[in-house]
Amino acid sequence: MNPILNRFLSYVTVDTQSDPNSASTPSTEKQWNLANKLVEELKEIGLSDVEIDENAYIIATLPSNSTNVNIPVIGFIAHFDTSPDFSGTNVNPQIIENYDGKDIVLNKEQHIILSPDYFDDLLQYKGQTIITTDGTTLLGADDKAGITEIVSAMEYLINHPEIQHGTIKIGFTPDEEIGRGAHKFDVEKFGADWAYTMDGSQVGELEYENFNAASAKISISGKSVHPGYAKGKMINAISIANEFMSLLPEDEVPQKTTGREGFFHVHHISGEIEKATIELIIRDHDKDLFEERKKLISTIKNQLTFTHGECINIEVKDQYFNMKEKVTPVYHIVETAKEAMESLNITPIIKPIRGGTDGSQLSFMGLPCPNIFAGGHNFHGKYEYVPLESIESAIQVIVKICELTALNKAKNL
Repeated sequence: MNPILNRFLSYVTVDTQSDPNSASTPSTEKQWNLANKLVEELKEIGLSDVEIDENAYIIATLPSNSTNVNIPVIGFIAHFDTSPDFSGTNVNPQIIENYDGKDIVLNKEQHIILSPDYFDDLLQYKGQTIITTDGTTLLGADDKAGITEIVSAMEYLINHPEIQHGTIKIGFTPDEEIGRGAHKFDVEKFGADWAYTMDGSQVGELEYENFNAASAKISISGKSVHPGYAKGKMINAISIANEFMSLLPEDEVPQKTTGREGFFHVHHISGEIEKATIELIIRDHDKDLFEERKKLISTIKNQLTFTHGECINIEVKDQYFNMKEKVTPVYHIVETAKEAMESLNITPIIKPIRGGTDGSQLSFMGLPCPNIFAGGHNFHGKYEYVPLESIESAIQVIVKICELTALNKAKNL
C-alpha cells in the first residue's frame, strides 16, 4: 500500500471526536490515543525535541541543515480531533482508485450515494484515488489529512538532506473543532517566527482572512398562567423568542450569504412558557460590521423589553477575530506559500475563510498563521472525502515552503 495512504488510514481509524460539553483538555480521553501514537511516530522518523504536555499539545523540531543561521524558524500546525457534529467511531474508509466521475456508493444498504450531480467538486478528481467514508461516519480528513501531510513532509526532508532548510517546528493540537485548539498552545515555547495551519479544503486554497466571530445566548423569562384567564397576565417566553428571531435580518443567514458577507445563525432553541433560550453565532469579516451585528442583538432586546418588560437577558461573547489584521504586516509569509504552489504548478486560490481556524487565534497570540489546503471536501459528515493526490500535493507544498524560506533568506543577505 502507498505509505502516505497507509499513514492517513492509520490516523482516521482512531476515534478522536471532541466534546463541547466537556471542560477538560483534551475534551475527550480518546484523543490521547492518537496523540500518543503521533509522539512515537515523530520520534521514529527522526524529529528532535518531541514533547507532549498535560493537555495533549504536541511540539517537535526538525533542526536546520543549513550553514545560514539567519533563516527564520517556521512552523506547521494541524489538529487531531474530529467534529462532534457527526460520529467518528468505527471509521471505515473506502478507497476508490482511478475514479471514473460517476456516483460513488458509500453504503448500499442505506442507499447513501456520493454523487457529482450534487457534489460537483468530485469531477475535478477523475482518474485519481478518492478516499471516502462508508456512509455511517465522518472521515476525519479534517484534519488528519493535515497531520499526514506535515509528518510526511518532515520525513521527506529528513530523507533528502540535499534540500536546505532552516529550523522547522511542528505542532498538533486537540479540540480545534470546538474552538479551543489554540487556547493552551504555548506560542513562546513553539518558538517559530510564523507558521501555517494545514487545515483548508481543495488544492490551492491559501487563506489569511477569516470571520470575526461571537456567540450570543438570549434567555427569556416568562410567566405561566391558566390560558383561560391569561389576559394581561401570561408572558409566553416561546412567543417572545419567536418575535426575537423574526427581528433578525432574514437574508443574513448562512444559506443566503457567501464570500465576505456576514450572517446571524440560530443553531439552537429550546423553550416552554416560563423559559426560552436562543443560541446563535454572529459572523462578519468586516470589524465595523461585526460590531454593528453585536449591537443589533442589544437593540432587539431593548425593543422587546419596551413591549414585554424586563424579561430578556443577553450574553454576547467574542470568540475570535480576523487574522488579516495580524498577517497583512508580514504578508511575505503568504507570498512564500503562493510562490511554493506556483512552482509546483498549483494555482493558488486566495480567498477568505467562511469560518475560523486555529490560525486566527494564534495570529492574535503573536504567531502569524495563514491557512493552507489539506485537500478534503464535505467536512463534518458522511459525505466527506479526500483525494490521495491532494494529500501528496500538500506534502510537496510544505517541503517547498521550507526550501523557499531558506533560499529567499539567502538571496536577501
